[in-house]
Amino acid sequence: MKERGIGILMIIGVFLLQSTVMKAIAFGGVSPNLLLFAVSSFGFRRGRKEGLLAGFFAGLLVDIFFGDIIGFYALLYMYIGYFNGFFQRLFFKDELLLQILLVGVSDFFFNFVVYVLVFLLRGRFHLGFYVLHVILPEIVYTIIMTIIIFLIALLFERIVGNIRDNGSDINIA
Repeated sequence: MKERGIGILMIIGVFLLQSTVMKAIAFGGVSPNLLLFAVSSFGFRRGRKEGLLAGFFAGLLVDIFFGDIIGFYALLYMYIGYFNGFFQRLFFKDELLLQILLVGVSDFFFNFVVYVLVFLLRGRFHLGFYVLHVILPEIVYTIIMTIIIFLIALLFERIVGNIRDNGSDINIA
């Protein structure tokens, strides 16, 4: 129960970070999708069920504050969390390549579905423009942030592990 509470607080924190700080440091109107990173992480770290629940909650926040239809982003993030949950057996804590690959594929899927259901069905057929100016920059930006967050988390785990192993001394090396 405590883990779920921490997970909910983490999703809320990432949502606030994404909707404030990340919008302020956007390049060319494109900002990283940190919620997608968080939902993907819940999926491949904790499994399909946790990924699905994290995706629903994250998507519901986006729907409530930014969406036109309640449930669209909740469903989309749920699929992403559930899909990433299939890779839980392949996941190792120090495995950065798998995380980058899954976040990149998830981001492409997310943006492509948004394009098809939001723009294409309204008669806007500028797929090439959307891929070059929205999808690819967001994937690159999200992957860069994934690497940065991964390295910070790894450093944090090392510090906490050293504190546990050595008492109160901090040894990073």
